[in-house]
Amino acid sequence: MMSMTIRSTAFAEGDVIPQRHTGDGQDVSPPLAWEGVPDEARELALVCDDPDAPTAEPWVHWVIYKIAPTVRALPQGVPADAQLDAPIEALQGRNSWPTGCTIGYRGPAPPPRHGVHHYHFKLYALDCELDLNSGIDKNALLAAMDSHVLAQGELVGTYQR
Repeated sequence: MMSMTIRSTAFAEGDVIPQRHTGDGQDVSPPLAWEGVPDEARELALVCDDPDAPTAEPWVHWVIYKIAPTVRALPQGVPADAQLDAPIEALQGRNSWPTGCTIGYRGPAPPPRHGVHHYHFKLYALDCELDLNSGIDKNALLAAMDSHVLAQGELVGTYQR
């Protein structure tokens, strides 16, 4: 599998995610940019999760998919709408929060005194366009992507309370 590079102007690999991108701040998505998308890619998808969460499965912070393969960045503050027409066209799925804003990005908000949590922003380049509606969860997206991933990239940020 090929690899892509994903980065953010808000934080570097392994660094602390700024408060404005967390549940303690404005809770807006960080700006992300990438390179290395294979020419044969037909769609991009991104998942952000926290495997350090005290839950059976990693806590999901963001599920966004049906991103055109020509898109090379997500701006800061992507709206928490199930279907996006601007700043890019994409669909968003469910995060792990049971109430409130359950679609779109929700930033780090780990339990106090639980130590450093690692937030994995994983970008996938797919060899097909997925036939999915908005509002799906991470597991449904991963199942639909199975055997269609051409390349993957990952950026990890940290946060603790």
